[in-house]
Amino acid sequence: MIPPEANADFVCAMEDVLEVYQRPYDPKRPVVCVDEATKQLVKETRKTIPAAPGRPERTDYEYERNGTANLFMISEPLAGRRRVKVTDRRTKIDFAHVLREIVDEDYSGAEVIVLVMDNLNTHKPASLYEAFEPAEARRILNRLEIHYTPKHGSWLDMAEIELNVLQKQCLDRRIPDRAILIEEVAAWEDLRNNAHSKVDWQFTTEDARIKLKRLYPSIQMN
Repeated sequence: MIPPEANADFVCAMEDVLEVYQRPYDPKRPVVCVDEATKQLVKETRKTIPAAPGRPERTDYEYERNGTANLFMISEPLAGRRRVKVTDRRTKIDFAHVLREIVDEDYSGAEVIVLVMDNLNTHKPASLYEAFEPAEARRILNRLEIHYTPKHGSWLDMAEIELNVLQKQCLDRRIPDRAILIEEVAAWEDLRNNAHSKVDWQFTTEDARIKLKRLYPSIQMN
């Protein structure tokens, strides 16, 4: 949601992210977006009646809650690549380990990873210092160029778009436990990666200055 009134901080952060999205693809400096979502795990309390000719599958309306799981979305929009990591929680420690995996596993050959994410309280460089020794935390940070979406501007993070696709194509149904969730998400990930599915981002800084003109601060001339 865009706030009804904006300020220079909002506009500055928005234009910063939009500038990043206009950069040409560079495998040595990949643009990677990170976001996360929670999935409620739900067990059936009665056996599902399978579909038959002239009759759809029938599921009882009653269900049993079976906890929750967190999904970290790591998306590289220009390459049509994404990875989903399922965790029990979404703490600073979990986030720090995701960053280390991005640096050491997903993009070990990159010189710098250009990281776009929102302002969630766990999405801070300090999280690395809570998870690792100072030298290790600094090593990881030195490989990252971090850009934050503005407050109320998480729609600028393309990983959020990927999470919406994941929800519609894979998670919009009852999933009973973490093991099955991991299997289903991995199958979705492989299918979308093999198809090199990309986000067709077309909103530019020039568009923002025209379409979102009302959000820009008024310049006071002396």
